[in-house]
Amino acid sequence: MKINVQSEIGALEAVLLHTPGAEVENMTPRMAQRALYSDILNLSIALREYEQIEGVLSKVAKIYQVKDLLLKVLEDKERKEALVGRICVTEQVPELFEQLMEMPPQELAKVLIEGRPARKNTLTSFLSDEFYALYPLYNFYFTRDSSVTIGNQVLICRMANKVRMRESLIMEAIYKGSGAFACDIINAHDFQPTNPEIYMEGGDILIARDDILVIGNGMRSSTRGIDFLISRLCNAHQKGRRHIIVQQLPSEPESFIHLDMVFTMLDRDKCMVFEPLIIGGHHYQTVHITIDNGKVTKINNVNGILPALRRLGLDLEPIYCGGKDEWDQEREQWHSGSNVFAFAPGKVICYARNEMTLAELQRHGFEVLTAWEVIQEKRNPADYDRCCIAIEGSELPRGGGGARCMTMPLSRKPVAW
Repeated sequence: MKINVQSEIGALEAVLLHTPGAEVENMTPRMAQRALYSDILNLSIALREYEQIEGVLSKVAKIYQVKDLLLKVLEDKERKEALVGRICVTEQVPELFEQLMEMPPQELAKVLIEGRPARKNTLTSFLSDEFYALYPLYNFYFTRDSSVTIGNQVLICRMANKVRMRESLIMEAIYKGSGAFACDIINAHDFQPTNPEIYMEGGDILIARDDILVIGNGMRSSTRGIDFLISRLCNAHQKGRRHIIVQQLPSEPESFIHLDMVFTMLDRDKCMVFEPLIIGGHHYQTVHITIDNGKVTKINNVNGILPALRRLGLDLEPIYCGGKDEWDQEREQWHSGSNVFAFAPGKVICYARNEMTLAELQRHGFEVLTAWEVIQEKRNPADYDRCCIAIEGSELPRGGGGARCMTMPLSRKPVAW
């Protein structure tokens, strides 16, 4: 399949998902912070919730599953060796290489995702407090972060935290070796591999329009990481003008982890925002970078994402996460109220728990449907000009993300702007 994503809102044709498994329970409360979770999850409840997002998306797009594609990679001996070798080097566990290579593909795929407990057979391992030799990929159901589709290119991200690095190595192997996709690959791991200041994640990268990227600069995407992305996407062979809008983000609280936790697009003329940060007065900079024919020609401060987009002909009406009350805004942003996923213009998915956000969407013309109504074909999103499909979310948000975090678009239809 040819990769092609030119917007945040074009009708979804294909999407990459990872159904959470034992990895999300392979932790204790003591390990939750290192796993980048706000709490531990109950897998059985999380799976019932995830079933809803997968069920809704299956009605509108082709779904690819990470584990299925990883198996295809591991069935090829050379590709298996390359991936296992890179993981062992990156995670500094060369002693595991032979053990992992001896595993059949099904078992190895399980270990690479769910983790491998350490064997206490050396003095170092015996005295270590580490339970795992290979840590579980607790965050892998947030498929948005480890790679990004921009046009017909895929950016393999260099993750900000070591606990997530293997995700991007697996994604690189999938795009190169599963045989499922046709795309150009930009690999951030290949650029200054020893430079710790270069990192970026997909939750910070939004395609506002085919010529406009909006990027968050915060805990998970550094200025040097963004500079790398700009240099690779906007090379000297590209003609025309492109724009990058960079929004600085606070380093705390942890719910501000990515730009898509405070700003997402809903339709050609509407977006979801966490009002105190995106619209309210604050001291975080917004920078507009103009690129002409592959060269940066201008960098200047602007007074916010929305005014900058408006000047570029993209006039978005903000809908407030949590409504107009500051208390509700903070509560619902914490549980990913701004992290909305558009599967078509004006057709979005979000958590049912964020009731004030849903009420605000209704006031702006979005019909609220439940996921089960759509899955059981009692209601059809195609019957509405605008709609919001609400999925249950008591466990999934504990991992620190919402519907956009859990979806990695592979192909969207063009938008008639």
